[in-house]
Amino acid sequence: MLVALKIENFALIDHLALEFQAGLNVLTGETGAGKSIMLDALDAVLGGRVSQRMIRAGEKRGVIEATFAVTDRTRQWLEAHEVPLAGDRLVCTRELTAGKNTVRSRSRLNGATVNKPQVEALRLHLVEITAQGQTLQVGDPQMQLYWLDGVGGTAIAQQRQVVATQYEAMVEAQTALERRRRAEQQRQDQLDLFDYQWQELSAVGLADPNELIQLEQEQQRLSHAVELQQQSYQVYQRLYENDQDGTACADLLGQAVQTLEDMLQYDNTVEPILDMVNEALAQIEEAGRQINTYGEDMETDPQRLQEVQTRMSQLKQLTRKYGKTLPDLIDYTQEIQASLALLNGEGQSLEALEAAQQAAQAALAKACQKLTKLRQKAAKELEASLIEELKPLAMERVQFQVSLTPTEPTITGADKIQFRFSPNPGEPLQPLAETASGGEMSRFLLALKACLSQLDVVNTLVFDEVDVGVSGRVAQAIAEKLHHLGRSQQVVCVTHQPMVAAMADAHFRVGKEVIEQAATGASKRSKAKGSSANDATSERTVVRVTPLDDAMRRDELAQLAGGQSHQDALSFADALLKQAKSLRQM
Repeated sequence: MLVALKIENFALIDHLALEFQAGLNVLTGETGAGKSIMLDALDAVLGGRVSQRMIRAGEKRGVIEATFAVTDRTRQWLEAHEVPLAGDRLVCTRELTAGKNTVRSRSRLNGATVNKPQVEALRLHLVEITAQGQTLQVGDPQMQLYWLDGVGGTAIAQQRQVVATQYEAMVEAQTALERRRRAEQQRQDQLDLFDYQWQELSAVGLADPNELIQLEQEQQRLSHAVELQQQSYQVYQRLYENDQDGTACADLLGQAVQTLEDMLQYDNTVEPILDMVNEALAQIEEAGRQINTYGEDMETDPQRLQEVQTRMSQLKQLTRKYGKTLPDLIDYTQEIQASLALLNGEGQSLEALEAAQQAAQAALAKACQKLTKLRQKAAKELEASLIEELKPLAMERVQFQVSLTPTEPTITGADKIQFRFSPNPGEPLQPLAETASGGEMSRFLLALKACLSQLDVVNTLVFDEVDVGVSGRVAQAIAEKLHHLGRSQQVVCVTHQPMVAAMADAHFRVGKEVIEQAATGASKRSKAKGSSANDATSERTVVRVTPLDDAMRRDELAQLAGGQSHQDALSFADALLKQAKSLRQM
């Protein structure tokens, strides 16, 4: 669930802090008031496209922060992607920085920097945004499959588990068969070669993938032992104890400490500086002791140097010969051992493996066929229920089809799912995401969510003017469906319909306001040409959002219904609120 949304310097919003509630949250306001800006901000913080115009004019940086309550599914995703989690809150942040004709952005989850694909993947667990015909989930084949299988309930869930088990068994049998076939084909030619390579590589004792790097480092240290000793002594002299003409750093810092202590008698404001110099002196002294120990421990060892160089030469010769890095060469040694076992006849016969693979494939095909039949039944149920849900939403003659196309068996079955849609009689069925308009897509998703309200896909549904172009009976039907969805999921809806707004559990009014602010930078320079020297302010338009109490809601509904707060409009608003209260109690 979306708990809070904070926005700074985004489009026309200078600063905004908004808290949402469970159930139905509505945003109302005049056309162009900026309602969709908040949805754009929510889309942006969850990986949506951003542009330079989204940063408030005159600013260099914008920040969006969305806080969500963490569900079990979200928690599992965060743990799988090693995102830190403290408590039951997830804070998604996106920082926008204006560049030259471009915008840079950085996303964080609970303070940890993440990339855009990660945020987009997480989004599917948090929010479904339907705005201007754009939706991520409705057009996603995997989500369509999830929804369809959800309609089938326990029967499909159980059969999917059977398919998954059979698929894993088939993959295992196929892998064993292919490995054995490759081994059999190469047996005669490669048995001697593998045996020779195994003898050569195993005799060397390859174990540590980092051995060559460690040897190179040790060679450098042993080869330059005398030089390192001399340089360490020079460092020690300069840091701690200089027996030459110069003064060591520790001595100079000690003198500074003495001087600062003298100054402290007269001015205690230098005490922080004295602390810093004392700390620096302690670090210099410790560094001097450590570099002295380093130089004393450094010894020349010609014998060990020879051993290191010999081992390096041996390893480099093998890596050049086989054309592999040392880690790859170690893996290759293990592969040779496994191949030798197969070539020498270990394991099942080729015939037995072929029979096992065919049996596993047949079992998978049978399981997939049963799953397909269950999905065909669920598809008919979804088609019928969705069409019924769409009828009261001014889509009486819509056509909808769940298309199942055979594919190669996978762990989820052998079906490709596609939602096909035709809003008008006589028009052919087309993929939903390519056909539906913005309003149609919104109402379709609304009806779909009503059909699938028992499935916990996401916790927050966002609709931008789902009720556009409708009124009367249709608007009331949309309001009731939004309320119904709000019982199981959080719903955020931008609306112009008083019937929808009346059903809200939380109501926010969005409007524009002209403010005065201090003119700075380029603004000052531009005003200098045409304004007086005393003109130090400029007018700016900002978006403001106001949570409404009961009395304010009454006035807002009246405005939506009648354009002004006259008595008839207020009476209509009272009737809507009374009706909404009665519906919520049912």
